[in-house]
Amino acid sequence: MKRWGGWVLETYEYRARDTKGNVKQGAIDADSREAVLRHLHDLGLLPVSVNPKRVPVLKRDVNFGLSHRVKLADVAVFARQFATMIESGITIVRALSILQTQTDNPTLRDAVTTIRQEITAGRSFSEAVAGFPKVFDTLFVAMIRAGEVSGTLDKVLTQAAETLETRVELQRKIKSALTYPAVVVVLVIVILTAMLVYVVPTFQSIFSSLGSQLPLPTRILMFISHLVVSFFPLLILFYVALVIGFIRLRRTKRGKAMLDRLVLKLPVFGVLIQKYAVARFASTLSTLIRSGVTLVPSLEIASEVANNSLVAAAAMDTRRGVSQGEGIAERLGTHPIFPPMVAQMIAVGEESGSLDNMLEKIAKFYSQEVSAMTESLSSLLEPLLIVVLGAVVGGMVIALYLPMLDIIKLLK
Repeated sequence: MKRWGGWVLETYEYRARDTKGNVKQGAIDADSREAVLRHLHDLGLLPVSVNPKRVPVLKRDVNFGLSHRVKLADVAVFARQFATMIESGITIVRALSILQTQTDNPTLRDAVTTIRQEITAGRSFSEAVAGFPKVFDTLFVAMIRAGEVSGTLDKVLTQAAETLETRVELQRKIKSALTYPAVVVVLVIVILTAMLVYVVPTFQSIFSSLGSQLPLPTRILMFISHLVVSFFPLLILFYVALVIGFIRLRRTKRGKAMLDRLVLKLPVFGVLIQKYAVARFASTLSTLIRSGVTLVPSLEIASEVANNSLVAAAAMDTRRGVSQGEGIAERLGTHPIFPPMVAQMIAVGEESGSLDNMLEKIAKFYSQEVSAMTESLSSLLEPLLIVVLGAVVGGMVIALYLPMLDIIKLLK
């Protein structure tokens, strides 16, 4: 049994007959027996028997609920290698057979194996790829379909690889810029909790024996420590509930939109996220148009692969406007997430008939802006967060040692 995203997949062994009466057998991973039957019918096979595969207990995979997630970088490498083979004249089936043996990710390897089997059975490459939405997104499938229609599959695969590689690089820079402050914040919370629970109560027993009035900062620290110790289980539950609540809120459409709006209002980080979202949207739209996908479907696909709900809403609204005869710049300029410069450059691209080139220039400009911001953030945040961490911990230490200083003064 395997896990695929949110679904649990089980391996089914089947025997079926093709149109010539030949018996074929094999194994398919699916979430139900009915899904296997539908899949066999789609391949033009008549099922004879479909049963769950029996695996000895000692040979079953134990992954403790962890799935082999396919990363965007894995798909980028797959697209680059595939494009290189197609350009070299290797057939699609042969290229997939080679990639099947070279792919390290087991989920991607299983997908490539199934895609090769479906192409051998007569399905097109785009149809086979579309059957794995958890691995290949809508953008990739649309580009493959456009490449098949135009007969330029090798060029489209190269464009897809370049687009995915650019997106991977931008994601890496965004994560590196956001990870360090997030780690420091978590570290501060852990250190504060540990000091309030274990360190401060030790000093409290010492101070109680002095019998003198403690300084105000020390009394405030002792009071906070008393509250944390008294309600420590509730505090842990609060932390857990906060994390679970954030994850669940992020998974809902309304919650994701609310969080996206809040993130854009953050100082510095909001501008960084906005530029990344604009770069990703422009790059996606440019790649689709250049691959031969018409404008209305391109905007719909751009909304589906957007990682920001505000960009997705803007893309769908622009799609409605374009389908009614409006220009992209006219409708896109009404959405605040897109700076006025973007709408102006798109308007120029529409007038000159070079919309794909103009979108590519927008994507490159904002990608460079993201790179510059992440580099400057890394150099600025590190000393700033160290100062914040030192101030918090140092403030607690000073509050604890203020009574000691008063005792020394009395002894003198």
